[in-house]
Amino acid sequence: MIATQAKLVYQLNKYYNERCQARKAAIAKTIREVCKVVSDVLKEVEVQEPRFISSLSEIDARYEGLEVISPNEFEVVLYLNQMGVFNFVDDGSLPGCAVLKLSDGRKRSMSLWVEFITASGYLSARKIRSRFQTLVAQAVDKCSYRDVVKMVADTSEVKLRIRERYVVQITPAFKCTGIWPRSAAQWPMPHIPWPGPNRVAEVKAEGFNLLSKECYSLTGKQSSAESDAWVLQFSEAENRLLMAGCRKKCLSILKTLRDRHLELPGQPLNNYHMKTLLLYECEKHPRETDWDESCLGDRLNGILLQLISCLQCRRCPHYFLPNLDLFQGKPHSALEAAAKQTWRLAREILTNAKSLDKL
Repeated sequence: MIATQAKLVYQLNKYYNERCQARKAAIAKTIREVCKVVSDVLKEVEVQEPRFISSLSEIDARYEGLEVISPNEFEVVLYLNQMGVFNFVDDGSLPGCAVLKLSDGRKRSMSLWVEFITASGYLSARKIRSRFQTLVAQAVDKCSYRDVVKMVADTSEVKLRIRERYVVQITPAFKCTGIWPRSAAQWPMPHIPWPGPNRVAEVKAEGFNLLSKECYSLTGKQSSAESDAWVLQFSEAENRLLMAGCRKKCLSILKTLRDRHLELPGQPLNNYHMKTLLLYECEKHPRETDWDESCLGDRLNGILLQLISCLQCRRCPHYFLPNLDLFQGKPHSALEAAAKQTWRLAREILTNAKSLDKL
């Protein structure tokens, strides 16, 4: 048994050094290319409207605010200034979302975003995005990369298609530090020892983002109040939780397997599902020794089996917001096909470690 495990760990490390590192290098090259174009567009936006200041910056060879959705799809979060005159309200009525309401006694005119405040005093995510979309469309026509970039039509999101190969969504957002959403108050579960009180305090201080984008749980039934809502996002908190042991290596292998074998019609699975299941696996295996290099094979198998179970139940709860189902709106047939394909993949890896050479 130990020999079999050791063989799997050896093959996974080989897979990581060959396939995963090649994927990382290719994506890093794409990111540099994409960010040149996006920075140029955002510079033009800023000239027209100084409230939208580009926050896209390179720190230690990583771009702050950039998320990789897949090797050809990216999201850039554009942090806005001065949320201060608004109160953050999440009463759970919109899973995964919250609203920003003008604080009592504050005049509209005190806000930098005065014309985007609704009659009932909410800062409208939709109105800000709509204005930003108009500015980006004008900037695309003026910027020095106008021959290779165009707006993606038929969406309320701000999306650019670059060189006909890459899609980048630019999402206006507010950074919320020092507060923690009520809808995530159940985290961490009292009976689960991971991640421990010190790390919990760090994560909660890190805070979360409020994004102006279409909300998972609202598609198809948006009333005006709902379309004014902001989407909660926890990427910095999640990354902080995955720092120790072989967690990041495990995520890298999962992303590579997804890109190569689970990019299916109807797009049932993205890398965020992989990250979410990895976080749940951390709770199931709370000891740091469970995340030693020698356990990499066990952890990967555990996550793939959990993924199959989620796909078969057609439900994948968000890690911090369990009322939010990350499979909502996905076609059942696509989830079924993904379950079958994940099972084939898991069986292959479990029964024959050398099959990783071909995966």
